Amino acid sequence: MGLTISRAVQWSSDGDQLENSPLNNDILTEILLFTEGFEDRHPQEASIPFCEPLQWNTSLEAADFTSDIYNTRGESAVSLECDDKGRPLLQLSPPAITVHSFYHLSNLLKLSKDKKMKEVWACLEVNREPIKKIFGPISPTIHKGKLFSILHQLDEKLLSIAVRPITREGRLSPAAVNTEVDLLKRENRVLKSVHYTSDYVFSNGCRSPPWRQMEGEICSLIIETCDTEPTLFITCNTSGVFLNERINGEGVENSSMTKSEVYKDIVTLLKNQSPHFAAAADEQDFAIQDVPSAKKILHVETVDVEETGQTLKSYDHEEKNVPEKLAWNKPGSRNKKLEPSLKWKNLGLTSFYDEEEEKARRSRESKKSPGPASENKKKANFSGSSLPGCQSSQKTKSPGGADDFSESSSEDEEDEEKPERRAEIPTDLPSEYWQIQKLVKYLKGANQTATVIVLCTLRDFNLVQETCQLAIRDVGGLEVLINLLDTDDIRCNIGSLKILREISCNSLIRQTIADLGGLQTMVSILDTPVKELKCLAAETIANVAKFRRARRTVRQYGGIKRLVELLDCLPDSVSLSAEQERDADVARCGALALWSCSKSTRNKESIRQAGGIPLLARLLKSSQKNMLIPVVGTLQECASEKSYRIAIQTEGMIEDLVKNLSCDNQELQMHCASAIFKCAEDKHTRDLVRQYDGLKPLVMLLNKAENKQLLAATTGAIWKCSISLENVAKFQEYRALEILVGLLKDQPEEVLVNVVGALGECAQISENLATIRKSGGIQPLVKLLSGTNQALLVNVTKAVGACATDPENMPIIDRLDGVRLLWSLLKNPSPDVQASAAWAICPCIENAKDAGEMVRSFVGGLELIVNLLKSQNKDVLASVCAAIAKIAKDVENLAVISDHGVVPMLANLTNTVDDKLRRYLAEAIACCCMWGSNCVSFGEAGAVAPLVHYLHSKDPLVHQATARALFELSKDPNNCITMHENGVVKLLLIMIGSTDAILQEAAASCVANIRCLALANDKAKNGILTRRSGSVE
Repeated sequence: MGLTISRAVQWSSDGDQLENSPLNNDILTEILLFTEGFEDRHPQEASIPFCEPLQWNTSLEAADFTSDIYNTRGESAVSLECDDKGRPLLQLSPPAITVHSFYHLSNLLKLSKDKKMKEVWACLEVNREPIKKIFGPISPTIHKGKLFSILHQLDEKLLSIAVRPITREGRLSPAAVNTEVDLLKRENRVLKSVHYTSDYVFSNGCRSPPWRQMEGEICSLIIETCDTEPTLFITCNTSGVFLNERINGEGVENSSMTKSEVYKDIVTLLKNQSPHFAAAADEQDFAIQDVPSAKKILHVETVDVEETGQTLKSYDHEEKNVPEKLAWNKPGSRNKKLEPSLKWKNLGLTSFYDEEEEKARRSRESKKSPGPASENKKKANFSGSSLPGCQSSQKTKSPGGADDFSESSSEDEEDEEKPERRAEIPTDLPSEYWQIQKLVKYLKGANQTATVIVLCTLRDFNLVQETCQLAIRDVGGLEVLINLLDTDDIRCNIGSLKILREISCNSLIRQTIADLGGLQTMVSILDTPVKELKCLAAETIANVAKFRRARRTVRQYGGIKRLVELLDCLPDSVSLSAEQERDADVARCGALALWSCSKSTRNKESIRQAGGIPLLARLLKSSQKNMLIPVVGTLQECASEKSYRIAIQTEGMIEDLVKNLSCDNQELQMHCASAIFKCAEDKHTRDLVRQYDGLKPLVMLLNKAENKQLLAATTGAIWKCSISLENVAKFQEYRALEILVGLLKDQPEEVLVNVVGALGECAQISENLATIRKSGGIQPLVKLLSGTNQALLVNVTKAVGACATDPENMPIIDRLDGVRLLWSLLKNPSPDVQASAAWAICPCIENAKDAGEMVRSFVGGLELIVNLLKSQNKDVLASVCAAIAKIAKDVENLAVISDHGVVPMLANLTNTVDDKLRRYLAEAIACCCMWGSNCVSFGEAGAVAPLVHYLHSKDPLVHQATARALFELSKDPNNCITMHENGVVKLLLIMIGSTDAILQEAAASCVANIRCLALANDKAKNGILTRRSGSVE
């Protein structure tokens, strides 16, 4: 309240009273509302006493203080609450009143009823510096710090109210100054530099501090010209522009000390100060000629703070004056004969430029660039006939409350909505930029006929160029184009959509279209009976829906269901009528839009619920490539969901996908291979691909290695298909392994992940291990172990581990230091990499010569692998247990891991119910019992009883490993007793009848040990009885 009361509030000429002005009323109303609700919002701060009380003459009487927190005596009233000096926090001695806290100020206003404003008015007239009275002359204490912060926020709100009317007063506005400065910055040939003294923009567009804004100041500039010294320090005020004294470090205090006369704008001032600038400004191609004067842009509405007291925020310089509906779309206007405006008649329809200006411009261009560029320049066509249709040239890539961002994990960076950043505009802008801006300005005020002509002309520009796209956006053209979609004129709708379709390939424009509500309008257009409009709207949605918020908007406004309805057509027949061809084109555009939208998990479900799968399956029968690409693209995107994978099987789409693998369009081949890649997780799909002879086309596509996207999709499909051994046999027949090994070098990681994954699966057949070795595949595989891509590491460790099962491969892996690299991956933070590395280590230890010495040579390696038994990941635990079982076969290594506490760690895991972990844990326990007192230690750690329960498992491999472990543990008498107590004998007797020889032997041996202990116990008991009977005799 300090700065506002002293600077913003308007006082009478004698300075004793507040003026009854609209600004004062606004400020005092805000203070009243703030104070009245203070007790409820900030009860703790409301009770803090002021350093000095606020005193004024009140119109209240003692009878008004009806609350029980006040004590009334005659005409006076006091609060029951007192400060630390015993003074009442509120005291009324008519007409004077004294208040010591916000609590009582708030209550006083509530009791004042219709006198509230009168009390606030009287209080502030007397207490002109309330902040000093509340906190005193010293800085607020920590206890009062929050109260000070709350009042500071109020002060900012009051200042925002005070400076709000500035842009409506006087000749200049912040928008005019900003436009002029933006254009001046581009004229680096006549100005060395132009910059503001402050980068912060207030909500009304001003950059000067609020207390200077109250004097009409908008901003301060520092401009260096080519011929004037010293640097020009300029202040822009609502009354005009003038030079001032040098701005100090803060750019505040001396910023409005006038040093020159006041000019109407910055350009006029610079012309008077710089002869070089004045000469340049007279040139016809000087950019500043297009700057609208201050009077011309007074119609631009500034963005005010929406609510009283809203905190200050960054100001958006976009124009907000585009009408919701164009004037010629009002009811009744359709019956009126439409004529071109006088502006168009005067200008002539053949050109928007003066002939002399056009000749001069062409002359300059020919001097600057004598090449053929000017000859290829497109000319405007102002034909009044219907707008020509055109095929979309945009290739859509593989496309983001309870409605959160639930998006597919496949989204790339383009899908993430980035904060809008204005692209750096080059200093030497092409003439098309200014031509487009002029056209858009005409478009804003044109009638119906002129609007169609301007739209036709705009389409003659190369709208794929970013400069042309941003020219439309920068001048507010997107708002106009989107508003044209709401009109009843189909020609304008079509022209606008054709432009939006072309320029929406720009990410900044996509976001702006979404911000302006363009998607909602386009979704509603999908219901129109005009098929060309449907096509254009769907194609534009396909371009815009490249980020999460846009995809969510399409879904929330019913766009998914409407787009699915567009798919309902006959995709192929012997001969299509013109109407059927248009239906097919509508379906193609609908598929394009669904492709973009299908990156969202929620949208995938919406497509399925809307009945999109059968329609996509029907369109998949088409022979038209431009139809198949978006259809297959949508299917491969949705195939990440299990429901879609099942539907692709049941709807018979695998056959069509396989058929299109042999087409001549690489993009279509890529999407088909990608769909198979995702669907081949299921065995039935893998079998279908083989049955429809899809494996050979996949192998043939490996020869197109120059197309990396196609190669990634193809290798992914081969990887997943090779999970089935029947498919691996086919790949052997087609000699796919040799080609895959050749792809292990100089390929992107996306391809390498799939190639290595396929080799790992093909290595399931022992014959292929020799093929990989003979093709030179082991060395590049081992080299990949030093990478960082976790998905690649998981696959390459599996492949190396599979190769290590061949005794002839193992020496090569060992010589290349492959085992050490595998062991180092146990330190990787990814549990998947840790588990895969541990599994790969097992065959390495098993097949390496002098494996025990090799393992001991890894410094800290044994301690590392034992410590992994603390992992929470069951696959890591199972793999580590398997590796420990291999390590423990060497007595010295077993002694080392025993010293590292392997026994209690293994015992702690025995209560698991996971059969995979049970199997390898039992194997590890069996092997670790071979050293010292480990067998006894397992019994003391409580590992025996849980192991007995493993025999109830349905997995025979668990039975075998458990029987071996129990046999080793049964060598300790106490363990035998524990086993017997837990009913192991009955279970083992069943195992003895197994056809598994290892299980039979282990179960029988364990029972034998238990029986021997029982016999020894009986013998001991009988011996004692015999001795006792002999002594009795």
